[in-house]
Amino acid sequence: MPAAKPRTMPGVLELLPLDQVAFQGMLDTIRRNFERYGFLPVETPAMEFTDVLLTKSGGETERQVYFVQSTGSLEQGERPELALRFDLTVPLARYVAEHERELSFPFRRYQIQRVYRGERAQRGRFREFYQCDIDVIGKDHLSVRYDAELPAVIHSVFRELAIGPFTIQLNNRKLIRGCFEGLGIADPARQMAVLREVDKLDKRGAGAVRDTLTGTDYGIEPATVERIMRFVETRSRSHAQALEQLAALDSGSELQRQGVAELREVLTLVRAFGVPETAYALNLSIARGLDYYTGTVYETTLDDHPQVGSICSGGRYENLAGQYTSSHLPGVGISIGATRLYWQLREAGLIRTADSTVQALVTQMDEAELPRYLELATMLRNAGIATEVQLEPRKLARQFQYADRAGIRFVLVLGSDEIAKGTVTVKDLRKQDQYEVRREELAKALRVEIEQAVVMGAGTR
Repeated sequence: MPAAKPRTMPGVLELLPLDQVAFQGMLDTIRRNFERYGFLPVETPAMEFTDVLLTKSGGETERQVYFVQSTGSLEQGERPELALRFDLTVPLARYVAEHERELSFPFRRYQIQRVYRGERAQRGRFREFYQCDIDVIGKDHLSVRYDAELPAVIHSVFRELAIGPFTIQLNNRKLIRGCFEGLGIADPARQMAVLREVDKLDKRGAGAVRDTLTGTDYGIEPATVERIMRFVETRSRSHAQALEQLAALDSGSELQRQGVAELREVLTLVRAFGVPETAYALNLSIARGLDYYTGTVYETTLDDHPQVGSICSGGRYENLAGQYTSSHLPGVGISIGATRLYWQLREAGLIRTADSTVQALVTQMDEAELPRYLELATMLRNAGIATEVQLEPRKLARQFQYADRAGIRFVLVLGSDEIAKGTVTVKDLRKQDQYEVRREELAKALRVEIEQAVVMGAGTR
């Protein structure tokens, strides 16, 4: 009898090998595009000191944190010294503050690591998941031009992932907060509460947001709410229209005018970065719920699958590491929740099981010829072709069945006839084609087929 039933905790994504290949391929695509734009890799420990991790947090965040306790027991009421990171932004702030004198600014980093949150167990919500972040951190100053570079990175990533048309939606916190000031909503805490509600516009609908803002919790006059709704329902359908809409808003408070100027420069440079105007739009309801955003904010959505929600988001913040250093470190960043994104794309049928990373299987026809099979495999591996050798004698049909189930494309047969002729029989399981090729030409022939598949976008089943 087994000692325990094998099971995984709720809220984790554990994949079978070929699904893991698909997920890893997504991470590789994200990493490749981050590096293409000049971002450098950073990794931070999964655990941080509790007083560092929760310096500016509390409430709901603290309730979701996984505290780490070593063997032994804590004194009653004592909080553990260590906790698992719940995002990559707080560890980045600590990292930049700690290594400030050793870094070159603007500091451009990407980070692809797991984070941990005590989420309530439900479909599509994860307690352990990958985040893929990039940030540009300045010292004392960071030009708004960097805000325009990040949509170019977003476009590059999702264009290569080839998951359908998408739109990068942009706004500026100064613009919307300036609007609130002009309407008499001046208290920062009240502004943040309204911002969070407005940010739900596309999810809850205009009627629900309108009812909430006029309700007892907010108590905003209906006429004021209507003006807010007209403002936040602003959307653009083209680059020219976005600039026209901004020009119409270039009045009011100084903060609103600053937001208009910054957003106008960002939109102009986004186009200069080569992002097609069909891939970005002005959306004045985008606010992002986190308090630390101060300027440009982004959300990216799939045009044909709006139910997926935001697939990449972020924005500008005024001082990343203010809790850890007296230096002024403004920055701008974006984040892709890769685990949830993969799960959602798979549910929507946009990502399928991948082919094996093993490209060829050398079958075993005669156990006495095993050294010859190993030699053939070594030749292919030296040519950059991932190759597995059947090391135990099995019926040939079983070996073909194994290759098919494992997702291996090429099955290589080296029997007595092939040995005598100096050839190898190749069975292409994807094309259901079989042919002979001379042994010395085998690696080149397989490489041609593999490269053609890459060009044609093959690799998922």
